[in-house]
Amino acid sequence: MRPMRSFGGGGFGFMGVESMAAKLAIGLVAGSVLSLLLRPAGDLLLLSPEGVLSQLWLWQPFTYGFIERSPLGIIFGAMILYSIGGGLEMSWGPRRLLAVVWGGSVLAGLLTVAVSLFTRLPMGYTGGGVMTTLVWVTYGLSIGRAQSNFWGIPITGNVLAGIGAGFVLLNGLTAGWVSQIPELFALVIAFVASRGFNPRHLWLRVQHWRLQRQLRGRSRHLRVISEERPNDRYLN
Repeated sequence: MRPMRSFGGGGFGFMGVESMAAKLAIGLVAGSVLSLLLRPAGDLLLLSPEGVLSQLWLWQPFTYGFIERSPLGIIFGAMILYSIGGGLEMSWGPRRLLAVVWGGSVLAGLLTVAVSLFTRLPMGYTGGGVMTTLVWVTYGLSIGRAQSNFWGIPITGNVLAGIGAGFVLLNGLTAGWVSQIPELFALVIAFVASRGFNPRHLWLRVQHWRLQRQLRGRSRHLRVISEERPNDRYLN
């Protein structure tokens, strides 16, 4: 039986500044402050889908996840990455946490750029909310029906994940769905990641698919040998 996890009450994993969760939190704070100090040049760290395609700002899907522009977004985003991310890191290890949280934000950014091929999107997406959505929803889904705690209220992990998804939906209703495209992709990625999917599994599936194709291709050149015994009277 899994122990009760708490949000807002200190029951998550606090692993020290050397942990990957702490590094992600520090990266969010440092990147956000740097982006604010260097404005307007700091805006180049945000995600501008049109800029990625037309100006070749190819670094933006990799940097926007560490940028927030509001004080609450920076402070609470860092707290969520450190606390909830610490809980995931204790279960997954640092490499998988990095792959899901930062790698997932990169994937969400690339998918957002792909959407811009079909419709015009706004400039300057921040991605701190994408990473916090990934870590929050993934954590809740990973513990499932096990008990958690949200500011003193006992809830299951699935409900905790629903609250995280609810923030994205509410922001979409208030600020517009176009502004939440990366976060919406993050919800899908979090669901997949919580089911144990990782890039290695994808590579194994691709390898299996290629092997099956090769075997089917070779089988087309094979002929079934007749079961009738050949006339061997001329063999002696």
